[in-house]
Amino acid sequence: MKKYLQIHPQDNVAVAIESFQPGEAIAAGAKTITVKESIPAGHKVAIAPISRGSDVVKYGFPIGAAKVNIEPGEWVHTERLQSKLAGLVDYRYEPKKNSAWQPDGFAPKEKSFWGYERPDGQVGIRNEVWIIPTVGCVNAIAREIESRAQAMLTGEEHIDGIFAFNHPYGCSQIDEDLEKTQQFLASLVHHPNAGAVLVLSLGCENNTLASMQKAIGSFAAGRVKFLVCQDCEDEIEAGVAAIRELIDYADKCQRTLQPASKLVIGLKCGGSDGFSGITANALAGQVSNIVAAAGGTAILTEVPEMFGAETLLMNRAVNEEIFQKIVQLINGFKEYYMRYGKQINENPSPGNKAGGITTLEEKSLGCVQKGGVALVTDVLAYGQRVKNKTQGLLLLESPGNDLVAANALAAAGAQLILFTTGRGTPFAAPVPTVKIASNSKLATRKKNWLDFNAGMLLEGASLEELGERFWNYMLAVASGQEKTVSEHLDKHELAIFKDGVCL
Repeated sequence: MKKYLQIHPQDNVAVAIESFQPGEAIAAGAKTITVKESIPAGHKVAIAPISRGSDVVKYGFPIGAAKVNIEPGEWVHTERLQSKLAGLVDYRYEPKKNSAWQPDGFAPKEKSFWGYERPDGQVGIRNEVWIIPTVGCVNAIAREIESRAQAMLTGEEHIDGIFAFNHPYGCSQIDEDLEKTQQFLASLVHHPNAGAVLVLSLGCENNTLASMQKAIGSFAAGRVKFLVCQDCEDEIEAGVAAIRELIDYADKCQRTLQPASKLVIGLKCGGSDGFSGITANALAGQVSNIVAAAGGTAILTEVPEMFGAETLLMNRAVNEEIFQKIVQLINGFKEYYMRYGKQINENPSPGNKAGGITTLEEKSLGCVQKGGVALVTDVLAYGQRVKNKTQGLLLLESPGNDLVAANALAAAGAQLILFTTGRGTPFAAPVPTVKIASNSKLATRKKNWLDFNAGMLLEGASLEELGERFWNYMLAVASGQEKTVSEHLDKHELAIFKDGVCL
């Protein structure tokens, strides 16, 4: 007899662990149900009668309303379930008594890693030299400087790579749209994984070098150099000479033993399926709890994929000030949608739906699992960096787009990103990105894209055991003993959140 997974006792739908066929008997505990139609693995099956207009419940919370009467054993999909999400909401701060954070329950055995300590107190997990253009016009020059500079590395340096990052922005932008680009790029300049940085300018762009320097602010002497291409007779030669000096600067830094409290991890999911919220996202949440218990920082983003589950985060706000910041984050992003005449529930994507996710509420309730149960201690605007000594779970303003959100996490200061997926993706971000598969079939089929299999949770592994195993793997990545699959792919392209006119 096949089995299904009921996530919460109040749920009236369950997840098909494997595909079901009409007439098959499925069971969980003492309950037995006869399947009425073909149901793909990862999709929802009704385990109780659901009348038209009533709530469909998963994770213990409504994920929408039934469009029709649904009988036990029937497939619950887009033709039978609709979102109930509305526009702006007047939220109330209602912290739950059980939201008091208990870090002792997640305290890790291993509490240190080998990292690069920077003059400003941050710690990097890679020691790279970055070339960051102020404008897309100099992308080709940046890549050529990188290519020629690679030849200068002898292999004896403590350098993990030289990377020129490309993007199409910096010119023909104005006002807040330009400020977002500047803030994003300035935050990358300060990233701890960059031992040294060359900021490359054309010379006539809206994003002037002077305004970029103002956005960047202070930095350790010798760590950052600036080059204006229009001021040089041979900008390639000048750029290579600058990189030579930056290599010498970054090479002075070596790995030292660092406390886990210096870890900053980013949390992102993409191409989800019906298993994501109960395997990969749950594993990321377990590790987020471990990071927070160790005194480190976890950052959760994808604001549109908090819609429908936002009160779970609001009620974990460390105080009412942070609660109000979360309200502003959620309603502010809803207003962004509404300015363009879009419905806030237009997500999930076609790939998500094919994987078994029907409504945005369902996706959101699965997505927020990545944040674990730690208290929310701060909210960051897009392009804003984590403050030193900020611990616990942070929320970051960003859309759900994989590349934009992952880049936003990097700019915020995440040294590495935990990226969960039920579909698979080859993309790479500026920082090491650990790809976590939601099911074993995907992990086996796309080994060239994925780093870790959370599907073992469907096969008998406990969340605690797998969380400890993943934590040790993550420390090995942070210490440079392991490299993620994404680090062997092309990570040169920056994705920046654009919301404004182009001149």
